[in-house]
Amino acid sequence: MADNLQQMVEEAYVTSNTCQPRKILVLTPTLDIRFYMLTILPFLTLLVFIQNLRVLSVFSALANITTLGSMALIFEYIVQEIPDPRNLPLMASWKTFLLFFGTAIFTFEGVGMVLSLKNQMKHPQQFSFVLYLGMSLVIVLYICLGTLGYMKFGSNTQASITLNLPNCWLYQSVKLMYSIGIFFTYALQFHVPAEIIIPVVISQVSESWVLFADLSVRTALVCLTCVSAILIPRLDLVISLVGSVSSSALALIIPPLLELITFYPEDMSCVTIAKDIMISILGLLGCVFGTYQALYELIQPINHSIANSTAVYA
Repeated sequence: MADNLQQMVEEAYVTSNTCQPRKILVLTPTLDIRFYMLTILPFLTLLVFIQNLRVLSVFSALANITTLGSMALIFEYIVQEIPDPRNLPLMASWKTFLLFFGTAIFTFEGVGMVLSLKNQMKHPQQFSFVLYLGMSLVIVLYICLGTLGYMKFGSNTQASITLNLPNCWLYQSVKLMYSIGIFFTYALQFHVPAEIIIPVVISQVSESWVLFADLSVRTALVCLTCVSAILIPRLDLVISLVGSVSSSALALIIPPLLELITFYPEDMSCVTIAKDIMISILGLLGCVFGTYQALYELIQPINHSIANSTAVYA
């Protein structure tokens, strides 16, 4: 959100009605990216005070509408005048594989919402159909957007593809819609850890302090995510780090172990046992080495004038 907001504000005076391909022209930003993060913080705090998942579903619908609208315009742009893909390397350097692992496995970051959504459904027995349909659509979108985006922008692809869009009012609106979508889905992602952490906290206080404790914990958790973003304002590496640490555990390490613990007494087949062990080992190796590589990249010195700059059209 902060990246897109910064680019919209910094480039507002050169935004035009004519959409031309973005050319790199480094500008010194008027305000640091961290200022934009702090600007968003109060609004996120107010948003997470909403506790009812059904009410949050309204915001989810708004997020879906804005996200789909922005993605439609992104696809409309990236399919135009795609350069010859034969000029692109078939594979990246092996050194980037660990970062790729963390980034790819980050796609499981929404897995924590699965049970919460199922529990809130009017007809939970239909959840499997909803899950498979939703995941199929997500897979298609991931493959198409990732492939076409790289074919369009090559090595200049930014951590958020919206930062590659032309500097005209049409595509500035895409960044705004996409940021709104992310803003609303923050509350949905926040719901799961809140439901786990807050009951433990409020059980330790008297009834008269329950509401204060609830809101205080919610505020503290939002501030924690904001501080994390301020300390590490590099979206691509954060995604890889979170993917390597938490998403690999949620998607590859814990589920096979749970299956072994739960069903081993019921005479599991050797194939199933071997499969679960191999998946857990793969996830563990990816977690360890992916985390190491992400942390290594994070501590490397960077040119802040470049990293925090915005690009405008010539």
